[in-house]
Amino acid sequence: MIVTLTINPAIDRIISVDRLAFEDRAYINSSRESAGGRGINASCVLHSFGADTTAVFPSGGDSGKRLESLLRDCGFLISVVPIQHSIRTNLTVTDKHGLTVNLNEAGPVLAKAEVARVERAVKERLDHATWLMVSGSVPPGVPSSLYAKLITMARHRNVKTLLHADGQVLREGIEAKPTVVTPNQQEAERLLGRTLLTRTHGLEVAELIRRMGPESVVLSLGSRGAIGAFADGLMEAIPPRVDAVCPIGAGDALAAAYTWSMTRKANPAEALRWGVAAGTASARLPGMNFASLEQAREVYRQVELRRAE
Repeated sequence: MIVTLTINPAIDRIISVDRLAFEDRAYINSSRESAGGRGINASCVLHSFGADTTAVFPSGGDSGKRLESLLRDCGFLISVVPIQHSIRTNLTVTDKHGLTVNLNEAGPVLAKAEVARVERAVKERLDHATWLMVSGSVPPGVPSSLYAKLITMARHRNVKTLLHADGQVLREGIEAKPTVVTPNQQEAERLLGRTLLTRTHGLEVAELIRRMGPESVVLSLGSRGAIGAFADGLMEAIPPRVDAVCPIGAGDALAAAYTWSMTRKANPAEALRWGVAAGTASARLPGMNFASLEQAREVYRQVELRRAE
C-alpha cells in the first residue's frame, strides 16, 4: 500500500484558450474541474498503474464536498479528515502552445486539533503501508515541521518515504532523511539560493541536496528530463521530444511512477526512467490528465538512461 498525504487539497479548474498574450483578450475553449493536490494526483497515477493506494486529505466547506464528489468514482481508497473551513480553488489557464498560468489560493487555516487529526489519520495507515508520499504546500496554521515529523514517524515503522515540497517545508523535510526527495528546478533553486543554468549545475545541485540528508534525489528538469543522485552515483534520464500540451501535474506523475517502480523492486535508476516516462507522457495530454501505464510504457522505451560523467 502506498499512502499519499495532501495537506492542502484543491479544486483545480483548468481553462483552455487558443492563445495567451499579455493585456490581450483570450476566449475560453473549454473549462473543467478536477480534484487537485499533489498527493491526490499521485494516487490517481498510482491507481492507474495498478498500485494499491490510499489518499489522506482534509476537507471542509462546499468546495470540500465538491472535492469528495469528484473522487467518488476514483477507484482508490480515500481518508477524509473533516475541517471547519473550505478548501482552496486553483485556476490554471493553458493555451494550445503549452503556455500556462497558475493562480493558486493559499488554502484554509487549519486549527491545531485539525492538524493533529491529519497526523493521526496518516499514522493509522502506516502499519499497512510500504511507502508514504508527503507532497505539496502546507496551508496556514500547519507547522513547517509537519512533513519532517511524518517522515520520521514512517521511518520508525520501516516505511519508505517520498518528499515533494517547496521552501521551508522542503528544507526541514530533507533534514528528516526521507528515502527520496523530488524537487523541480525552481524548488531546488530556492532551496539552495542558486540558479541552474547548465547541465553541470543540475548535476552539482542534485548531489548537494542528497548530501543534505535524503537517500536519493530526483531533480525534475521538465522537458529536459531528470537527474538522479543516488548512493552509487549520478544518472540522467533524457526523454524524447514531445509536444507538451499541459505540463501541469507532470511532476506528480513522475513522483508517482518512481514510487510505483520502486515497489516493484526496480533499482533507483530504472525508477528514474519510469518517472520521466510518466511525466513526459502526461505532459502530452490536455488539461489535468495523467498518462496510463501503457502510455507511459510507450515513452519509457524512448527515454535514454545514462550515467553522468
